[in-house]
Amino acid sequence: MSTESSLRADIVEIGRRMYARGYTASNDGNISVRLGGDRLLMTPKSVCKGFMTPDMMCVTDLEGRKLQGERDPSSEMLMHLEVYRQRADVQAVVHAHPPIATGFAVAGIALDRAVLAEVLTTLGSVPIADYATPSTKELPEAVRKYIKAHDGMLLANHGALTVGGDLFSAYFKMETIEHFAKISLVARLLGRENLIAREEVLRLQELRGTYGIKAPAPICADGSTQLAIGPSAPLGAAGSAGGADAAGDLACQVVQAPWGGGLRLVPDSPAASGRAGAGRGDEEAEIRLTYRELSALIEDAIRSLR
Repeated sequence: MSTESSLRADIVEIGRRMYARGYTASNDGNISVRLGGDRLLMTPKSVCKGFMTPDMMCVTDLEGRKLQGERDPSSEMLMHLEVYRQRADVQAVVHAHPPIATGFAVAGIALDRAVLAEVLTTLGSVPIADYATPSTKELPEAVRKYIKAHDGMLLANHGALTVGGDLFSAYFKMETIEHFAKISLVARLLGRENLIAREEVLRLQELRGTYGIKAPAPICADGSTQLAIGPSAPLGAAGSAGGADAAGDLACQVVQAPWGGGLRLVPDSPAASGRAGAGRGDEEAEIRLTYRELSALIEDAIRSLR
């Protein structure tokens, strides 16, 4: 099997997995991969990702011009092209609408709290790119701010985007984001999250190299958390204030992690756990639910984890 044939088959398999897991519905989502130095292999538009065949794929150049294929490339092609322009190391891009992670994106709550060690070592944090009209030039502009520092992000009121060194690497990061969102949702419904202390986050960051993980940027401490907790130093080499470079693009992965003071896990208050737009400077928002509503949400979240 040739390299291109293999990549076409991989895209079909990943599309099938995304549809089976409920990450996409109808014709949602799109997948692309580099095909040589200046060509991309991409899913077509208006096709359900669970029912694709290898011959459906499109070949484009890095400017988005179709070079091969009977169908037109994905309507979200501009977002993929921007990722490849900004990240020479990225070989594949996956976009989907995993329901719980997308729920966080709709609620304006970033997945940037130090909760799971595995997420800290792989993705660091999962920010939210500002809302942009899908399939327009606004979307790649929104993604550009975060893509240099992150391999995964939420798209406000839209879905999620992940990238990787190959197709399956990009897809597995999408699984990680949705899994992270499920666990975060359950913890918040149960009343609180125990956050991993900043000292432990630093330790986990040092383990990235041991695990062979090549992160696009180091972890840095969230500025608002520093002010709330007390004096601190960034957890990595950041750019200017807020971890942004001169162009306004993020230069580090912002993680909310309080100082532990000898503790490795720090209990967090329910109000902070439910804070809308965490890590984005929004005001705290209180969520009120009846006992019946809370029970139904917990039961649904537990079912989704099975």
